[in-house]
Amino acid sequence: MRTARPVRRTALRRRLTGLVLAGALLTGCSVARRASEPPPEAPRPAIPVPTVLAPPQPEGLDGTAGQPGHHACTAVAGPANLVRRPSSTWTAKPYGWNDGGLPALDLCTLVVGGLPVVIGVSALAVAPGTLERVANTLGMFEPAEKLGGAARDLGPGARTSGRAIVFETASRIVRVTTVSGLPDGELLRVAVSVRHVVRQVIRPARQSDAACQPAYAMAEQFIGVHVQLRRDYRVNGALTCIWGTGDTTVAIVESLHTDSIPEARQTPLPRPAPIGGPGYYLPDQGELVFRQGRRVVRVSALTDPPREISLQALLDIVEPLLPLFLR
Repeated sequence: MRTARPVRRTALRRRLTGLVLAGALLTGCSVARRASEPPPEAPRPAIPVPTVLAPPQPEGLDGTAGQPGHHACTAVAGPANLVRRPSSTWTAKPYGWNDGGLPALDLCTLVVGGLPVVIGVSALAVAPGTLERVANTLGMFEPAEKLGGAARDLGPGARTSGRAIVFETASRIVRVTTVSGLPDGELLRVAVSVRHVVRQVIRPARQSDAACQPAYAMAEQFIGVHVQLRRDYRVNGALTCIWGTGDTTVAIVESLHTDSIPEARQTPLPRPAPIGGPGYYLPDQGELVFRQGRRVVRVSALTDPPREISLQALLDIVEPLLPLFLR
């Protein structure tokens, strides 16, 4: 009986040795299996998507030149406007323009007591929820009623930032913006006046210029559906082409000032683009800006919800018009 213990100990050592060897083999197999697998992908940098509501407004667009015709400013400055205006004179500048934003707004300038007020009315009917998105993007988080009880006429969703008002009426977004110095009461009177005339000043959705037509196919390909909005026009010879729907806008705009590329003075410089001299790609603006001959051209695209606007997409859109800008 005394010899049984050494035998059991020997058997136990053998079993432990076998387990250790088996564990080593399994570990080796696991390492070999991991080595044969493709390495994990490195984290990809976040792709910037445009966060802007509209491209920068070309210098010189203040209503002294642009699209002729009746607009919101001439309507509210005329004798048919019955909103009481006790303390100031309202004068409309004669011309309008479009900002190529999302939603694209038809704009005009009203001078109220010597101060400019820019009025914008969306060129297309808007989808539910657009008002809130526009107000949030513009930093308008306060109810318009803080400016006075008359703001109730603008609807429950009307918002203000103190120097601007945005509201919805007749399925259109209306934006009224001004510089500092205009009293709250006057700002509110302008907004209420515009609400009364929106149906009278809505422009036809399609306003075309043959010079923009070569880029139509590429713009529509980017948009992905049949274009609903066209805003083509010239300001002092500079061409603007705008195509859009309720959730996408594409614009090509010649600058009124041929030396105007403010981005060339930024530090650091924006990403260079392989076009023009110079040319820059601004992915967070959804924009390409470049000099072509004596012309400065801006190409922009905006979508809702925001998505990446690649440099190649912008180059493809403007390429058919390059011979025009070389004239």
